[in-house]
Amino acid sequence: MPPADTADVGTIEGIVHAYYDVINGPAGAPRQWRRDSTLYMPGATFVAMRESGGKPAPDVMTPEQFRQAVDHDMVEQGFFETEIGHRIERFGNVAQVRSVYETRHGAKAPLLGRGVNYLLLYWDGTRWWISSAVWDDERPGSKLPQSWVGRQERVP
Repeated sequence: MPPADTADVGTIEGIVHAYYDVINGPAGAPRQWRRDSTLYMPGATFVAMRESGGKPAPDVMTPEQFRQAVDHDMVEQGFFETEIGHRIERFGNVAQVRSVYETRHGAKAPLLGRGVNYLLLYWDGTRWWISSAVWDDERPGSKLPQSWVGRQERVP
């Protein structure tokens, strides 16, 4: 694993910023997968929720499986996922971040969708690690609460 940039992993806000920054870019631009690999603890998991036959269905993967699954389309079409609100809850050396996002093919392109990432983090005494990420997208019957959008909150 390459060494992490201290700006990426020294604070909760820094690691969340890096989580988004590494996947963003215009069409033709490679994604920052090497940098991305420095954000997650060994054994980290991703869970992408979707619906199948009208029922919730999880796609469970490692960060590397995610990178392999999305790289081609992100580079070919361009992709920007931008945080539009968050709530950070921390106790001791653990934290949970509810991060609301919107996605587009370009920085000023039409909105593709919105959703929420839940990130679980831990502090090892020198840096933050993402242990898991779970996300779901808005769809009919499952809309983001408007009070989450534009809100930056840290508890306590």
